Amino acid sequence: MKITAAEVNKLRKQTGAGMMDCKKALVEAEGDFDQAVDILRKKGQKVAAKRSDREAAEGVVLAKSAADGKYGAIITLNCETDFVAKNEDFTNFATNILEIALESKPADLAALKALPYGDSGMSIDEKITEQTGVIGEKIDLSGYATVDAGSVISYIHPGNKLASLVGLNKEGNFSEVGRDVAMQVAAMAPVALDESSVPADVVAKELEVGKDLAIQEGKPAEMAENIAKGRLKKFFKENTLLNQAFIKDNKKSIQQYLGEQENGLSVTQFERFSLS
Repeated sequence: MKITAAEVNKLRKQTGAGMMDCKKALVEAEGDFDQAVDILRKKGQKVAAKRSDREAAEGVVLAKSAADGKYGAIITLNCETDFVAKNEDFTNFATNILEIALESKPADLAALKALPYGDSGMSIDEKITEQTGVIGEKIDLSGYATVDAGSVISYIHPGNKLASLVGLNKEGNFSEVGRDVAMQVAAMAPVALDESSVPADVVAKELEVGKDLAIQEGKPAEMAENIAKGRLKKFFKENTLLNQAFIKDNKKSIQQYLGEQENGLSVTQFERFSLS
């Protein structure tokens, strides 16, 4: 079967493996992307952990907390070119949609698109269609999520291509510590909050890959399982938010940092959107 350059490039970006290795893996997997990732991992190639980044060409990612600081929303509004993404009118359009989301608290993306867009007489979805005609580029509201917690803090990375929301379990003035954690989420892209919130299929896959690598390294089969468990612990430390090393002080974990700020302080939920 024919493997396209775009497919190879997508696999290279996610895994960090070489172009030829990616092409061979895709050929071996008969075009199945997830299977190609597993093939590369089992061959010992450097592979990034699965992330929840929302793929898009261009656009903006915005996040904001409500006035009471207990609720927040994050959206991705896509367009075709960076020129449009940097246009003030486009950013304002995205900001207006975000404000509607904060005020109305729709349950999901479909519900958000169905909400009225101000006094225009149109829904958000209809307004997007209208703006597509005005701008001359495809526009798509592709991502929406919320966080509801004791304290919710947002962070938007300069350039509006990456944003995050963090919910803390306590009410109070945690704007500084919350921003630190939100920046951590943006920079380190954790796959889950802690060990218990990592999906079972991800854990099983990590154990499988770790065992296969150990066997390929010449370790006895009876030792491979224990080695895989050790590698799983490392995976948890590097990829779950509360266990990650704090980027401002790698001698402590995020959980330790939070505990130093206030006893019992922790994260209940986070969201992270990024433009690829």
